[in-house]
Amino acid sequence: MALATLIAGAATVHHIRQLHAHVITSGRLPTVGPILLPRLISLPSPDLQLAQRLLLSLPSPPLALYNLLLPPLASSLEPSAAARLFLHLRRSGLFPDAHTLPHVLKALAGLAPGSLPLVASTHAEAIKDGLECAVVYVRNALMAAYSSCGHLAGAIQVFDEMPRRTVVSWNTALTACVDNDYHSGCVGLFSAMVEAGFHPDQTTFVCMMSAAAELGNLPLGKWAHGQVVARRLDMTLQLGTATVNMYAKCGMVSYARRLFERMPAWNVWTWSAMIMGFAQNGLAWEALKLFERMKGASIAPNYVTFLGLLCACSHAGLVDEGRQFFREMRHVYRIEPMMRHYSAMVDVLGRNGRLQEAYDFVMDMPVEADPVVWRTLLGACQLQSSKDCIDIVSKVQKRLLELEPRRSGNYVMVANIYSDIGSWDEAAKARRLMREGGMKKMAGESCVEVGGQVHCFISGDDSCPEYHGAFSIVHELDLNMRKCEPIDGVSLIDVH
Repeated sequence: MALATLIAGAATVHHIRQLHAHVITSGRLPTVGPILLPRLISLPSPDLQLAQRLLLSLPSPPLALYNLLLPPLASSLEPSAAARLFLHLRRSGLFPDAHTLPHVLKALAGLAPGSLPLVASTHAEAIKDGLECAVVYVRNALMAAYSSCGHLAGAIQVFDEMPRRTVVSWNTALTACVDNDYHSGCVGLFSAMVEAGFHPDQTTFVCMMSAAAELGNLPLGKWAHGQVVARRLDMTLQLGTATVNMYAKCGMVSYARRLFERMPAWNVWTWSAMIMGFAQNGLAWEALKLFERMKGASIAPNYVTFLGLLCACSHAGLVDEGRQFFREMRHVYRIEPMMRHYSAMVDVLGRNGRLQEAYDFVMDMPVEADPVVWRTLLGACQLQSSKDCIDIVSKVQKRLLELEPRRSGNYVMVANIYSDIGSWDEAAKARRLMREGGMKKMAGESCVEVGGQVHCFISGDDSCPEYHGAFSIVHELDLNMRKCEPIDGVSLIDVH
């Protein structure tokens, strides 16, 4: 009784360690261990490695103790520990229940995308044991795990087969669509959710804002924002950030800024969304000034912040500032550059005529450059289009053909660069290689939104019902513009 009282009063990991040592030396671990473990896990900052050792040292621990340790392990920085514990559970002859699987699946989601086979096998085991239909949150966890592994079809199949759904189920499916770039599917799923009589919450509208942002669908984003207001939903930090991001990506940077300034609090994602919004809308100095405000608010930047800053420097021709931000990211904030950061830095240099420096930067990268980085450099060469870049174009072309031998766009870019600088033989050679490889240039496509409906026009395709009407209007505009003469490249006057 005295030992149980000591365990109940233990307030630190140090106290638990002392009690653990005592029960081991006194030979009372089999009886006291099952009491000690829950107390250790309940501490504000438990020692999870000690908890694992304690659990695995018990003779035939019950499933309840495994279920107690799996949640903190699945949420830790090493979710693989939860996956290993689950394998130990199965090998010891125990069978998981509806409380076990959601945490195991959360751990597997944290190990994505390589954990897809384990997600599938866990799904199969849930079906065999009758747990898949036992409680709704098992299927919710399955959807999230499949989505994290990039297997959207698996997530949607689980959702479609659900006999009963909650708002969380719908939100999990919506999130899966957004995370896997199926934004139009997210919009359709939202409509089905409302038709089924479910009431969307803040998480639902975070998904809708994200979908509208990626689609560039401002009317949809405005409608979603209006619904948040009409339904009197609290503008949470996550929802506010998603709304700022939506307005910025849809080109309404003034709306984004107004909403940003009205938010009661900001986190790093809110600051980064606004910085990126300024950068993408050509307001480079606004982005840099906001970054200074962010530092003044003692908010440490993240990888998205630096993407926005590099984007701003690229469009404003701020090469020195771009170099400085790239150095700060690595050496001051200890953020390891992602491939997107390398590509953005190449754009900073290449867009501003530093082609040789951009090429040297790629060659000095500590990791192998991916095709996007090389295409960024090739795009910079196309932007500059001078005979000075022929040597770099040749090297970049060679590397891209090794990485993407079947991508026709690379050949087209190279041929266009050679044509722009008058190297007709090289341009013809690039096009010949493309033809001999059986590749064709992708048809150009333009989209325009009218009345909430997106209309697509493909080069050379006159089957669209609106084609002839649109072509007639373009022809009339062309005729009228020919009557006008540019004055100083700015104003137009009628010469007749």
